Amino acid sequence: MAGLGSGPESKSETGSESGSKSGSEFQLLLSFFKVLGNESRLKIVGVLAQGETSVSDLATLVGLKEPTVSHHLTKLAQVGLVGKRVDGNTHLYSLESQRLEDLSKRIYTAEGIEAIASPVDESTYERKVLQAFTEGPKLLQIPASRKKRRVVLEWLLADFARDREYPEKEVNELLLKHHWDSATLRREFIMNKLMARDHGVYWRL
Repeated sequence: MAGLGSGPESKSETGSESGSKSGSEFQLLLSFFKVLGNESRLKIVGVLAQGETSVSDLATLVGLKEPTVSHHLTKLAQVGLVGKRVDGNTHLYSLESQRLEDLSKRIYTAEGIEAIASPVDESTYERKVLQAFTEGPKLLQIPASRKKRRVVLEWLLADFARDREYPEKEVNELLLKHHWDSATLRREFIMNKLMARDHGVYWRL
C-alpha cells in the first residue's frame, strides 16, 4: 500500500520543488536587475572593476557622500556582486567579477528570460484586456498592441469550430456580430496563424 501512495506523493513533491526553484530564480534575476538599474551603482561597479577601492575613494570618484556609497555597496553585496576585505582600519571593496559573469550568463539566455516572465498570470492579463476592449458580445476596438490583439483574436476564435471549413461569407457573418471590420479581423486570423484560407474557404489551425 505504501508503494501505491508514493507515486502521486513524489509527483507533488517534484512539482513543489520545481515551483520553488522557479520562484527563487525569478527573485534572483529581479534582484539583479533592481540593483544594477541604478546609475550610481553602475558607476561604483565600473570603478570596482578597475581594482579594490575604499569607501572614501569611491565617494570621491563617483561624486557621492560616503554614507550613500556604503548604502549602494550593501545593495551590491546582497546579490554577491561586491566583496570586502579589511586592511588595517580600511575596508577595501572589490567587484566579484566571476559572480557578475555567472549572473549574466543565467539571465541572457532563453531560459533566463523565460524565468522572468513565468510568474505572469496570463489569465488575469487576458481578462483585463477583454474587459477593456469588449462589451458583451461587441468588440469595441481592435487593439493596436500585438499582444492585446492576440487575446481578442483568440476570444473571437471561440465562435469557430475545429475540423470544420467556413466559406468567407459565413466568416464575415460571425465576425460582424462582434465588430464591423470583418475584413481586418479575417486578415489578422491568417497573419497570426489562427486560421488558414484557400480559395475563399477558412478553417482553424
